[in-house]
Amino acid sequence: MTKLKHAVVATSSLILLGMSAAQAAEYEWKFQASETSGEPSFKIKQEWADKIETMTDGRVSIEVMPINAVVGPTETLQAVSSGILQGHMTDPSYFSGQDPAFGMLGNLVGAWQDPYDFLEFMNNAGGEELYNELAEPYGTHLISAATFPLESVPSTVEIKTIEDFQGLKIRAPQGMVYNIFERIGATPVNLPGSEVYTGLEKGVIDAADSTVLSNNDAQGLHQFAPYPLYPGFHSMPMIAVSINKQIWDGLPEDLQTTLEVAFDRMAYDMIARLSAQDIEVLQKLEQDPNVHPYNLPAEERKKFRQAAEQEWKEWAGRNEMTQKIYDSATSFLKARGQL
Repeated sequence: MTKLKHAVVATSSLILLGMSAAQAAEYEWKFQASETSGEPSFKIKQEWADKIETMTDGRVSIEVMPINAVVGPTETLQAVSSGILQGHMTDPSYFSGQDPAFGMLGNLVGAWQDPYDFLEFMNNAGGEELYNELAEPYGTHLISAATFPLESVPSTVEIKTIEDFQGLKIRAPQGMVYNIFERIGATPVNLPGSEVYTGLEKGVIDAADSTVLSNNDAQGLHQFAPYPLYPGFHSMPMIAVSINKQIWDGLPEDLQTTLEVAFDRMAYDMIARLSAQDIEVLQKLEQDPNVHPYNLPAEERKKFRQAAEQEWKEWAGRNEMTQKIYDSATSFLKARGQL
């Protein structure tokens, strides 16, 4: 090989090495989500992780993994705190067993008429500060709070009144929503979201508190549960986008700001996109003779809300933090004429 060729090869190698070094992320993290990989909301989370890599010029690389990828859904808080995961995007209700305040702030069931009300509470009325007061002693920091549009209830049987919940075996995560379904006479079953499909298929449950209409349809739930209640009237869980607190505290301010802005934007993007998908799916289901969507009447929704308010008051007395959450959320709702 001539000296010129040697020089060209050497220069090319240096360029490639330089490119690899430039492309190597300064921060590489694994975040576990609470959905399966096929759900539309999971794909939106992955898209936003990719956007953050672009926004930070490759300094931050986040791998978003589905439910159960590393640990179970009730174990991600501990996994993030210990560094097994660097973050999670999940419903804090899964951690109600560690502190009931996670269940209360993670899903104040029946409170929010609109997902944007919840985001306003979290972003502008002290909700995020309350959550970090709760979560930071567990070694995690909330970057941003997101939520879903109004959820659906896929059911194997018709539900047209609150009385129809009597004896109904309904999947519900541990926490407040579980207790409220008990309060209206249902028999809640604590299953992770990943087991809803088989639970409905095998008759372990009759219905499910299980995310939005489009997610449920993407999972094939309406094959076994052809009586979805939509739009939802009950659950609107927080998606806590959280990171290990030591990692957060060690980040430069510009990256902290980028992460906050990006995940706040993801929250609004997720609501808009899932709402549009829900409308498309509803139109499809209304043309399917085997599926029968039903919108629970206002007077029945009111009965559920009354049961929920009783449960809020019971939870408020559990500890100092649950009382703070109750006082803050009910003040917010009263100021807006919603309570």
